[in-house]
Amino acid sequence: MIKYLLLFCLLVPMVSVAQDRLGKLVEERQALHQQWKASEKEKSGIFGNRTKKDMIKTNEWMERIILKDNLIMDELEMLKNIETTEIKYEKDDYKYIAQKQEQDIVKLKRALNNKDDEIAAVAANKRTYEWTTLIFFLTSLTAGYLFYRTKKQV
Repeated sequence: MIKYLLLFCLLVPMVSVAQDRLGKLVEERQALHQQWKASEKEKSGIFGNRTKKDMIKTNEWMERIILKDNLIMDELEMLKNIETTEIKYEKDDYKYIAQKQEQDIVKLKRALNNKDDEIAAVAANKRTYEWTTLIFFLTSLTAGYLFYRTKKQV
């Protein structure tokens, strides 16, 4: 549990750094895109046409954009891996918590059954006491009545 918490604490700064780096890469790509657009508009040929040199320059900008896109994709892949790892550890933590709670529930059910058995035993003992008291009372009442009748006849 502690190692998961430690790993989580170490990964959180990595995610924010990776997101900052991703934002920086996207900004750089946008700048490259603007420069590519500017090179698209360049026409240094006769009568305002584009030359081979203009086309090569435009293609070089496009290659830089593609390289930057590849860096962005690598960064996104790394972010995805970090988030996947975090989710896996969270899942493991929740699984552990659920198992622990299930064990606690089993213990509580067992304790509840024991208490129910104790209550049933006490109730049975109480019922026996009530019946004994009733029989003693009726016996005493009958003995008293018989004693009274014998005294009255004498």
